[in-house]
Amino acid sequence: MSTIPPIYDVIVVGAGPAGYSSAIRCAQLGLRTACVDNWRNKQGQRILGGAHLNSGCVASITLLESARLYHALNHDLKKHGIHADNISLDIAAMIQRKDSIIDALGHKITDLFKLHKIDSFHATAKLIKPRQLHLTPIDGSEPYRLEGKHIILATGSSPIPLPYAKVDNEFIIDSFAALNMTTLPKKLAIIGAGVIGLELAAIWGRLGAHTVLLEAQESFLSLPDQQISREAYRIYTQQGLDLRLGARVTAAKKVGKKVQVEYQDQEGNHSLKVDRLIVASGRKPNTENLAAPEASLLLDENGYVHVDENCRTNLPGVFAIGDLTVLGPMLAHKGIEEGVFVAEQIAGKHTAIHYDTLPSVIYTDPEIAWVGQTEQVLRALGEPIKIGIFPFSATSRAQASGRTEGLVKIIAHAESDALLGVHIIGPKASELIAEAVLAMEFSASSEDLARTIHAHPTRSEAFHEAALAFKKMLSHIPG
Repeated sequence: MSTIPPIYDVIVVGAGPAGYSSAIRCAQLGLRTACVDNWRNKQGQRILGGAHLNSGCVASITLLESARLYHALNHDLKKHGIHADNISLDIAAMIQRKDSIIDALGHKITDLFKLHKIDSFHATAKLIKPRQLHLTPIDGSEPYRLEGKHIILATGSSPIPLPYAKVDNEFIIDSFAALNMTTLPKKLAIIGAGVIGLELAAIWGRLGAHTVLLEAQESFLSLPDQQISREAYRIYTQQGLDLRLGARVTAAKKVGKKVQVEYQDQEGNHSLKVDRLIVASGRKPNTENLAAPEASLLLDENGYVHVDENCRTNLPGVFAIGDLTVLGPMLAHKGIEEGVFVAEQIAGKHTAIHYDTLPSVIYTDPEIAWVGQTEQVLRALGEPIKIGIFPFSATSRAQASGRTEGLVKIIAHAESDALLGVHIIGPKASELIAEAVLAMEFSASSEDLARTIHAHPTRSEAFHEAALAFKKMLSHIPG
């Protein structure tokens, strides 16, 4: 087995958002950089971008946009005095559009690697000791070793398999296959009503599939603010999603051309027959076979790489970022920031990541987005808080668009007036949350938001009005 010279300053393992961002920033800082990645597209060709681009959020929001347009044509345009007849659905073309967008974005990353002279290896990498990797090329050629002064592990995460619902990717499918179905199932079940399950339900439900969400937990969406979760439950069930809480799946098997799903809830045992079953029960870090035993890379009991606050592992010169660590949630933008953070550390620059102002988004329709603490957490901590709420239905822009669902909720400290959390459900929530993140990053108060002029008419006025609610100065609803 050979070692490819020369020794790199940095080798990044993984080319998802965390990995490619880190590699690019390393190269920008003058470090000789290589990136190792093993992803292949449906045609078996190499493509950069990792699961996030190819089988995750980018693929999901692309299909959701198509589904939203189809639903609007069938259900919403009549309110605008627009009538469309003979609307048809070509799911294969929809999937092809998604694949084309992914391909274009993947090639942009490749072009950036070439621009910054980043050496790229299509292989599976295993850490065999600090600063040394064993590479197994995807094309089947001879394995070799690669050495780097610093190694950044960024291999991401993958779906958690369920022993009682074994994926065959024909009838019982994972989230990747769920973004590549070319026919519309008449009846669809999804195990898990978390972020991934809801996003997939938003796509296929909008396209016309009767969608059943089977969630083992008794509560719905525990991560967001509970008031937002309750509003989401109300909106999504009104849209036709069949949300079944406390439903613990015990078995699933193919029966003819159907899937029979067995589950239990407080009322007893139930059986459900569907055309397809999607397993969306969460994700796990891709640390299996990431390091040889003799490398002694420290993992926790759940398989996450143990790191300190600077993303350093227990091995000298070895870092871990993105979905591999528990420093923050499994979010692409968290991984991107950590990638840049580590690159700048290696180059001798010291920046900081503010995990407490990290925004979270659920790409459903309408979207959910939040930053900071929830009301339930703050009350449990005994913090004195005040709350301002404003519904989008009271904004003229929402009325004009015909999309009036949702609200903005602002939580501030009752004494200092510091912003502690902002929570949104509504169209474009993922874009609107940026204002809240910026405000909290600059230590703004609710009064700062109240005194900031917002364009009228816009959806962003809901921020302004929610802040005005603290002063009982609402001008568009009684307050």
